[in-house]
Amino acid sequence: MKALFLLIGLSFAISSFAAEGREVTYKSGDESVKGTLYTPKGKGPFPAVIVIHEWWGLNDWVKEQASKLADEGYVALAVDLYRGKVAANPDEAHELMRGVPQDRAQRDLKAAFEYLVSQKEVKPDRIGSIGWCMGGGYSLDVALLEPKLAATVINYGHLATEPDSLKKINAPILGNFGAQDRGIPPSDVQAFEEALKKQGKKADIKIYPDAGHAFENPNNKDGYRAADAADAWKRTVAFLDSTLKNGR
Repeated sequence: MKALFLLIGLSFAISSFAAEGREVTYKSGDESVKGTLYTPKGKGPFPAVIVIHEWWGLNDWVKEQASKLADEGYVALAVDLYRGKVAANPDEAHELMRGVPQDRAQRDLKAAFEYLVSQKEVKPDRIGSIGWCMGGGYSLDVALLEPKLAATVINYGHLATEPDSLKKINAPILGNFGAQDRGIPPSDVQAFEEALKKQGKKADIKIYPDAGHAFENPNNKDGYRAADAADAWKRTVAFLDSTLKNGR
């Protein structure tokens, strides 16, 4: 009997904390693009987040992050910049990433924002973005492209320091980076933070001393840092709560 109650309890816990996604289609220029939409349980409207994948593509790990955000009370739209393709190895990931035209990716991200604005279950003035690796850089791009974006989370993504670019940003920024990241070294992260502060932008940047690139993804067998990943997620949830749920 105890085992039965344990099984029931476990099933309830899983169902209570695993929002299911559904495929959605929306217009990006003259094209129709697809994404996976996760909606919280309960009565909306809700704040929303554009979820942007790593260089691997829209795989299960990114969908899991979107589902977790829905469990936290956000409509989460996981975009697919690769048009259905998912890399199986680093060579494929590199090829797919290089094959995405910058203007098309930015158009897709703008379209994702506009799609969320159009949804009745979304608060149109409470939309943010989050991404990891390649998606972290694109999360910054959303802030540069969309003045109405309300929050931006960058997880070890490419950065910008040009004053003319940064002055376009209205959204507060949360950044999580690794000190051992050879592609985005701490000096670049520090220059980014200083440039933001000179512009009077709101930014909360953290560099994890023992972490490298992609330290939040457990599929990165050698580089995953469980404690740092947990802290980064905790920071993300608190940041989104303060910016999208409680206002800026």
